[in-house]
Amino acid sequence: MGTGREVSVSLDGVRDKNLMQLKKLNTVLFPVRYNDKYYADAISSGEFTKLAYYSDICVGAIACRLEKKEGGAMRVYLMTLGVLAPYRGIGIGTKLLNHVLDMCSKQNMSEIYLHVQTNNEDAIKFCKKFGFEITDTIQDYYINIEPRDCYVVSKSFAQSEANK
Repeated sequence: MGTGREVSVSLDGVRDKNLMQLKKLNTVLFPVRYNDKYYADAISSGEFTKLAYYSDICVGAIACRLEKKEGGAMRVYLMTLGVLAPYRGIGIGTKLLNHVLDMCSKQNMSEIYLHVQTNNEDAIKFCKKFGFEITDTIQDYYINIEPRDCYVVSKSFAQSEANK
């Protein structure tokens, strides 16, 4: 198999014509159902929401919402990041998150943050590899899943006047 073709992972933007792929992934990956606002926010974030394809099969996604903080600084809320179980551990989640972190730097975002269920040790460990820190705990954040508590996990970016 020395001359075997290397399997590539490609990222593609989310838009109306492929939104159903994101919806299907979310149904499989997450214990909660997302409303229309989630999908509208994902599409309007542009380059901050991506589908991941492994050999042309949609296997993962990252979806973000852009938010304006008091004072005008922009930040990114990472709504969801997930990869189908058989495709985990081969760098797809890393590629998705690195893409968004790169976009945060290029577009001078002040921070990126997400909510992680307190028992989701894999997600916490994954985020910490990229410099995220647990900055808060919210009691009873989730309504229909146990445990109901979540951590706020965030990463700040150095702001540069040159990038504004």
